Amino acid sequence: MTSSKPSTPSVYQQLPPGIRPLPDEQYRALVEGINDYGIFMLDPTGRILSWNAGAAIIKGYAAEEIIGKHFSQFYAEEARLRRWPDYELVMAAKLGRFEDEGWRVRKDGSQFWASVVISAVHNGVGELIGFSKVTRDLTERRRAEEALRQSEEQFRLLVDGVRDYAILMLDVQGYVRTWNAGAESIKGYAASEIIGQHFSRFYTPEANEKNWPAHELEVATRSGRFEEEGWRLRKDGTRFWANVIITALRDTEGNLLGFAKVTRDISERQRVDELKKSSREMTEFLAMLSHELRNPLAPITNAVAILELHDTTDPVVVSSRELIRRQATQLSRLVDDLLDVSRMTSGKIALVLTQLDLRDVTRYGVEACEAAANARNHAMKVVVPGKPVYVTGDFARLTQVVTNLVNNAVKYTEAGGSILVALEESKGKAVIRVTDNGIGLRPELIERIFDLFAQEERGLSRSEGGLGVGLSLVRRLVEMHGGIVTASSPGLELGSTFEVQLPLFTVKPVSVERTPAARVARTPHRIMLVDDNADAVVSLSLLLTHKGHAVASAADGPSALALMDSFKPELVLLDIGLPRMSGYDVATHVRNDPALAGVVLCAMTGYGQEEDRRRTRDAGFDHHFTKPVDLSALDALIESLPRTAAV
Repeated sequence: MTSSKPSTPSVYQQLPPGIRPLPDEQYRALVEGINDYGIFMLDPTGRILSWNAGAAIIKGYAAEEIIGKHFSQFYAEEARLRRWPDYELVMAAKLGRFEDEGWRVRKDGSQFWASVVISAVHNGVGELIGFSKVTRDLTERRRAEEALRQSEEQFRLLVDGVRDYAILMLDVQGYVRTWNAGAESIKGYAASEIIGQHFSRFYTPEANEKNWPAHELEVATRSGRFEEEGWRLRKDGTRFWANVIITALRDTEGNLLGFAKVTRDISERQRVDELKKSSREMTEFLAMLSHELRNPLAPITNAVAILELHDTTDPVVVSSRELIRRQATQLSRLVDDLLDVSRMTSGKIALVLTQLDLRDVTRYGVEACEAAANARNHAMKVVVPGKPVYVTGDFARLTQVVTNLVNNAVKYTEAGGSILVALEESKGKAVIRVTDNGIGLRPELIERIFDLFAQEERGLSRSEGGLGVGLSLVRRLVEMHGGIVTASSPGLELGSTFEVQLPLFTVKPVSVERTPAARVARTPHRIMLVDDNADAVVSLSLLLTHKGHAVASAADGPSALALMDSFKPELVLLDIGLPRMSGYDVATHVRNDPALAGVVLCAMTGYGQEEDRRRTRDAGFDHHFTKPVDLSALDALIESLPRTAAV
């Protein structure tokens, strides 16, 4: 490479004493061989005097293409128009050195990000003889920095835009340094209101009294992270249930820089959890309540059955007996409703589906309410079509739907009222309507009449009530059959109509004859009763003895097992909740005793859900009766026992 540039003795004159400068040839070779930096000389006007290998690589020009040209050739048009290259030389001449970073242009027109240092060069007498210019290509670093900047900007925008989480930075003392949209949405403060404030203002007075915010930072500092759920405060003073995570932030040397705090409002989840807990507790309570109510029902039902076995024409006795029977039936229905609510809320109601004629369902459902309707002197009319109305459903559950609707009409219609139960086909649906001229419904109640425990307000004169669970069960059972149930009323004292719509089944099913159970023959058998409820034992013993059976009883498990050896029962009616030994334990002993191999075990319990029935089967019971025992079913069970020698 050749150059018209004169020697620059001023550079060498600046060397410390005793240090000999490199010969010009060696110095030139050193500079020209550098590849990572573009190093070249400019004359005082900015024309290029020398060109090294690094300049050729970075800028793309060979020495013979560029020497003699003005260095502004490396600048973009915009920079040249504002005379930026001239400005750089002026500042370098004035200050001795000028440094800049910016876009420069290669020979092919592409741009690169350059670090530029221009130094003024003077001769021995201080005259400006030119400039040295060192250029470094920092495009990759620039890209990396720009990518990092964009990433940080995107992350900032991401954090700022998140609305479901409050994301903020705290300094080491706990003062707020950043605030995103989620924080503003959840906590109610604008950034200008809260940045610089201590984060303890989000905590309840109780939490601040025990210095809980400081404890959180202490744990996060020590462990790196703190997480909890608890109450926090919004700007307006309202509380919300929050999930909070605080993370300690440290530099590469481990120094604490502050904390990242992420808060999520989980009030809705908390409410759902509380509702689930409340529902679970209610289900458990209802199951226990229904069990406890069945215990007094059993002896009452037994006593009524005993009274019915004694013929009497005394109208007072007959009336009292019928009153007890009706009220026991009503109480039994309420207990069944409670048990069904327990099953419904726990998702344990199961349907046994068959193809059936809805006319039979309607008749059976109405028959179950006839005694209550007659007691109130209601005129009840049933209208069904002359041809079958087929649906797919559970006969017992659909009968329960009709019974509950009719019973509801009976209760909420003044004595001497009228009730119409009508079945028809309409627009491809089977429709059951129960219409009464009773107390009617307020418009606002119609929207929630099928909610659990919902009831119309009644005056003191209207003592007929209930638990408000029957209609809720109706809706659930109808929906399980793919149907809908609605209520309507012209207003208070104007009666009401409940309508059930069910999908029709278009194929005629096989006819199933349903006849009332015949009175069973009275073959004598040896029957043992094991129950700690004395009234239940005495009443059922009297009833069974009156029917000719030999009856023995025990109030606990050990006594029952001792008595079985001598009494040799054919059937044992065994309560589950016994003192000293449970009914399950007694059943295990019976099944393990070869001498009692032929004994039929029947559980008697207030618990009647499928899980309870499964457990008694697993324990070795042959049958499961829910209290109060269905006496017709008990007669059928006794009649099914093998005939033995006379008792």
